[in-house]
Amino acid sequence: MSSWPITLDDVRGAHKMLSGVARVTPMEGSRYLSSLIGAPVHLKCENLQRTGSFKLRGAYVRIAGLSPVERAAGVVAASAGNHAQGVALAATTLGVRSTVFMPIAAPLPKVAATRDYGAEVRLHGENFDATLEAALDYADATGAVVIHPFDHEDVVAGQGTVGLEILEQCPEVRTILVGVGGGGLLAGIASAVKQLRPDVKVIGVQAAGAAAYPPSLRAGRPVTLDGFSTMADGIQVGRPGDIPFEIINRLADGVLTVSETSLARALLICLERCKLVVEPAGASTVAALLEHGAELEGPLVAVLSGGNIDPLLMQRVLRHGMVAAGRYFSLRLRITDRPGALANLLNVLTRADTNVVDIAHVRTDPKLDLGEAEVDLHLETKGPEHCAAVLSELRESGYTILNQG
Repeated sequence: MSSWPITLDDVRGAHKMLSGVARVTPMEGSRYLSSLIGAPVHLKCENLQRTGSFKLRGAYVRIAGLSPVERAAGVVAASAGNHAQGVALAATTLGVRSTVFMPIAAPLPKVAATRDYGAEVRLHGENFDATLEAALDYADATGAVVIHPFDHEDVVAGQGTVGLEILEQCPEVRTILVGVGGGGLLAGIASAVKQLRPDVKVIGVQAAGAAAYPPSLRAGRPVTLDGFSTMADGIQVGRPGDIPFEIINRLADGVLTVSETSLARALLICLERCKLVVEPAGASTVAALLEHGAELEGPLVAVLSGGNIDPLLMQRVLRHGMVAAGRYFSLRLRITDRPGALANLLNVLTRADTNVVDIAHVRTDPKLDLGEAEVDLHLETKGPEHCAAVLSELRESGYTILNQG
């Protein structure tokens, strides 16, 4: 028996199986990110994969490996988005009936896409744990095979095909960054890359608010988080998978964490500078470049693991990213309550070359003295230096700044 939990033959077999099913996604160089960190940066665009994420790879390999009896029973999965779509398309392609349980509050575009790929969708539960419990109950009652999003050897082998493609497309790579939730993608890429190129570093990235791997790696076993919260729902997993953890603990070169602010900035960079729509989980590797780029050896490949982002979430995240980049600025100030005072304020902002997005003029409030008014402003700005210049212009004009952010 091989000493490798997932052998190179396993991954190569999965890659052959996926021929004509999953795309060989493009590798795009980024001059902007390269100049930012001082080393060549390439983006592995799994956000352009069929179904919008890498999940199709592992789901297809897992379902293709089922026996005829298991296929006849159908498959079931629990997911809020990417895994749901991967299972649905994989099962439909293989002629297998699929049922996918999704949380009641799952984004409507993801629910619609999962149905369009051929799955029967059942909305159940306020959170993923309740949704998973419903899927497991369904499997017990019907005999359907549960397709786990990351904790199975076939799934890990399928995700490992991304690693084979990276080495072929960017043979000069020295460091590969991979977003981590349960760990299937990182485990698969590490399995493939370390058997072919042990000199290449394979590093995971987690959102700081949902980082189960750092304490697990310190403990030498999977540790369950007491609580977690992040905008990057694609990597919001409270406990590492047993199989991925074994591989990552042995093969990966560490797991970095990134802040919510860096995630938002990374998503904005992907959209503006790289012309790529990426979900927060997919942008986690770019966030790692922003926070840890100076520590990493290039050339680097950042895996953009998915692009399935709800438009409403994108709107909120982009605004957060613009604030972090000094492109969007909010402040509250006090003015005199007399004719022309508001117009004078707007004239000052005009001189400061800033655009008013929204304004609220409050004249009646118990905390205001007679003859006072407060103004809440949301401004478009050109970066941190411009924000500072706007504040300076306002203060020099005699305005009292009550709050800013």
